[in-house]
Amino acid sequence: MLESIRLQNFRSYIDDSFEFSQGVNIIVGPNASGKTNLLESVLIVSRGNSYRAKDAELVRFEAPWARIEAQTPMGARIVKLQQQNAVTKKTFEINEQVFQRLSLQKSIPVVLFEPNHLSLLTGSPELRRNFLDDLIEQTLPGFGTTRRAYRRVLAQRNALLKKGFHVAAAQVFVWNLRLSELGGRIASERLKLIEAINELAVETYQGLSGTDARVVVTYESNGPLDQYETSLLRSLEANLERDCLLGFTNAGPHRDDMYIALNDHPAADTASRGETRSLILMLKIIELQLLGAARRVTPLLLLDDVFSELDGRRRHALTAHLQAYQTFITTTDADVVVKHFTESCNIIPLA
Repeated sequence: MLESIRLQNFRSYIDDSFEFSQGVNIIVGPNASGKTNLLESVLIVSRGNSYRAKDAELVRFEAPWARIEAQTPMGARIVKLQQQNAVTKKTFEINEQVFQRLSLQKSIPVVLFEPNHLSLLTGSPELRRNFLDDLIEQTLPGFGTTRRAYRRVLAQRNALLKKGFHVAAAQVFVWNLRLSELGGRIASERLKLIEAINELAVETYQGLSGTDARVVVTYESNGPLDQYETSLLRSLEANLERDCLLGFTNAGPHRDDMYIALNDHPAADTASRGETRSLILMLKIIELQLLGAARRVTPLLLLDDVFSELDGRRRHALTAHLQAYQTFITTTDADVVVKHFTESCNIIPLA
């Protein structure tokens, strides 16, 4: 839980402070008033990184530094961003202890729902892969390290492929081994997560939609899932010439996808606009539940300008799930949000 936050030279803010309630906080203001910037600061001080920008972009234009300070029941959390020779140095301070990186144990669990997530079903497979991996990274110590290592090895292999088949053939085996090992770990954790999602999916979706619809989530890959690491290694070796012609690695968890079926039909192709929104809400509510269970801490919930995208029934259904969480909602129209809360909510007006 966050009690307050102070922003100095952060994005559009020069030096501003905000008080939060432990329930629903509604950040209201016109476009370009800093609503999303405030929400972003909550995410950064809790989890360590922005969802939409590099560190250098977080510092106010022409300012040498930025600072986010949040007060929690456990003490102060401070993020400092310092511009040094065109490099942005970021440090974290928790109860006067300084850290270079915010580890999983030192982070505050957060679930973010922002406009891009409305394309989760029909958009790029990367959106769905990131949904899975971001959630695993918040629940499993060490997964972030595995994820970053996979990206580095993939980049090394792709660079080697661009040198041509004869050069790659002589050097690529060690990268194939490492990529298949890391890829196997990532795919294994994704499969465990999808199994957990399926245990909650039907009941959650039916509660949101008011129907008896069936929902099944599956993992899609080019190879067999029961021996992922072995099959990936074989694929990398067998398809080296093709990969060299393409200039990139065409197999691995970076090419896999998550598939959602609604009543035995592909939701991306057949779901209505309302059904699509119910499915995305289902995923976000399950994310809240799984994250809270894994971390044994109630997550923060951030809703960035998505309330107005939902119809009355879905707003009501979402509202029913907000009561247990400290929630931050951005909107241009407070009336659209406030009427859904029978209990008091904290209004934060921005000019």
